[in-house]
Amino acid sequence: MDKFEKLTGIAAPMPLVNIDTDMIIPKQFLKTIKRSGLGVNLFDEMRYDDNGNEIPDFVLNKPQYRDAEILVAGDNFGCGSSREHAPWALKDFGIKSVISTSFADIFYNNCFKNGILPIVLPKEAVNVLMKDAEKGSNARMTVDLENQVVTSSDGESFPFEVDSFKKHCLMNGFDDIGLTMEKAASIDAFETQASQSRPWV
Repeated sequence: MDKFEKLTGIAAPMPLVNIDTDMIIPKQFLKTIKRSGLGVNLFDEMRYDDNGNEIPDFVLNKPQYRDAEILVAGDNFGCGSSREHAPWALKDFGIKSVISTSFADIFYNNCFKNGILPIVLPKEAVNVLMKDAEKGSNARMTVDLENQVVTSSDGESFPFEVDSFKKHCLMNGFDDIGLTMEKAASIDAFETQASQSRPWV
């Protein structure tokens, strides 16, 4: 998993509330266990018409937002079923941070495990950032995980809270496996000692 320290990029505005995981990645795309290849189907039912053609008015189909790395969303983002494919699809598209007033718990935790930083901010702050995102590709937002602050293109800053353990994992690029491997030396030492003291096991 890539390290997340500081990100400056295009933010796409998505003011819809209650965007659930089926909207993020519809159920027909859940057959794969690969984390790659799902970005093309992110928000599939909003991005494409029945013939598979792009819907021009959808935000991520607009030229100024095709390279968006930040999503500014409405309340209760990621609700619905607990599918881990939702953060997989966001990450594969290129989204590295989602800003909202609230997230569904399971989706929120899955984001950290897959290298995405979900940020909870008060409604007033999200409104400011939403308007900033509406400026298009010339308005680049900065997400600074180390200092826990989001800065708009106009220089307005908003501090955010994040669990220290989750922050540690993101900044070091540790998923669950990486976190275990961080303790590899201690695990090896324990195994060596155990095999010497209990050779019959």
